Amino acid sequence: MALQFTSTCNFAFSQKKVERIRAVASDGVVKVQTEEDKFVKLGGSDLKLTKLGIGAWSWGDTSYWNNFEWDDRKMKACKNAFDASIDSGITWFDTAEVYGSRFSFGAINSETLLGRFIKERKKKYPEDEIAVATKFAALPWRLGRQSVLSALKDSLSRLELDSVELYQLHWPGIWGNEGYIDGLGDAVDQGLVKAVGVSNYSEKRLREAYKQLKKRGIPLASNQVNYSLIYRIPEENGVKATCDELGISLIAYSPIAQGVLTGKYTPQNIPTGPRGNIYTAEFLTELQPLINRIKEIGESYKKTPTQVALNWLIAQDNVIPIPGAKNAEQAQEFGGALGWRLTSDEVAELRDLASKSKPTMGFPVEKM
Repeated sequence: MALQFTSTCNFAFSQKKVERIRAVASDGVVKVQTEEDKFVKLGGSDLKLTKLGIGAWSWGDTSYWNNFEWDDRKMKACKNAFDASIDSGITWFDTAEVYGSRFSFGAINSETLLGRFIKERKKKYPEDEIAVATKFAALPWRLGRQSVLSALKDSLSRLELDSVELYQLHWPGIWGNEGYIDGLGDAVDQGLVKAVGVSNYSEKRLREAYKQLKKRGIPLASNQVNYSLIYRIPEENGVKATCDELGISLIAYSPIAQGVLTGKYTPQNIPTGPRGNIYTAEFLTELQPLINRIKEIGESYKKTPTQVALNWLIAQDNVIPIPGAKNAEQAQEFGGALGWRLTSDEVAELRDLASKSKPTMGFPVEKM
C-alpha cells in the first residue's frame, strides 16, 4: 500500500462458461474448492498467502484517510473489516510502522490496531491462521542493518507478535540501502520473519537487492508497487517483467485506484480529501468509457466493478492485489474477486480502454 509521511457484496456465482476456477457459494461467501486455487507462493520463499490481501493503510490514519479524524465508530468499522476479510477467505493483512502514525494528531498506529484485532480474533477462533506483512520506513537518519532489526522489533511489539510472515522495506533509502538489505537477511536468520521484500523499488534497485540476498541463500520474495488498471507504470518501467523473470511476486497497492475503479465516483462526485486533487472532474470524465465497460463486464459475471478491477490484476499472473478495506462491506466485496477469471479478450479490452485516459500520478520514490 502507498507510503505516507504522516502528511490511502456481491458473491453470486455465475454459470457463464469462461476461463474460471470452480467455486461454490455458501452463506454468501465464495469458497474456492482447493488450497491451490486459494493460495499462492510468495516469490521464491516458502510462504503461501491468499491470492488477495487486505491493506491497512487507512486504519487509524488521520493524515490522508478518514476525513482527517478518527473515532470509535471508525475503529469498529475497521474491526468489522478485519473479521469480514477472514470470513471471506482473505487471511493476510499489509500494514506499516508509518500507517496511522502516532505522530499525527488523533491517529492510532495501524500495527497496534491489527495486533488488537488478531488477539481478539484468536480468543474466539484459535484455529484461524492469519498472516501479517509490515514495513520498515527508510528514514534518512536510520543507518545500517541494526536499524532494520530495531524497527522490526518495535513493530512486533505493537503487533504483539513474535514474528511476522513478511517484512518489507517501504521505500528505497536516500543512502544505506545495502545495510537495509543486510538487515532483512538478518531478520530471516533470526527467525523474526518468514519472508522479506521491498516496496516502490525500480528495476535496477530490484536486481541489486535480489543479488545481495541471493548471496546469503535468501530469496527476495516480493516488490510492492502502485499498480492498477489505470496505473500500469510497472508494465512500462521494467518492474513487472523483472519480477516475472526473477520469480519475485508483485504486490499491487492501490489496486482499485483508491476507490476510483469502484464506479462510485463521477465528474459530479469526486473523492473527498487529497484524492480529489488527483482524481479530478476532468480525469473522471475521461475515465467514464472505461468505467462503463467495467460495469457491463461485471454484470455478465454478476460481479461488481471493484471485483472486475481486482480480477484484472490477478489475471496478469504473479500479481497479488491488496485493496484497503475500511468496513465489512468492502472486505466482503473484495472476496468476490476470487474464484473466477476474466477472459484474455476482456483483459486486453480493458487495458486498451484504460490507455485512452491519461495516467494518474504516482509517487516520487518510484524514480529514486
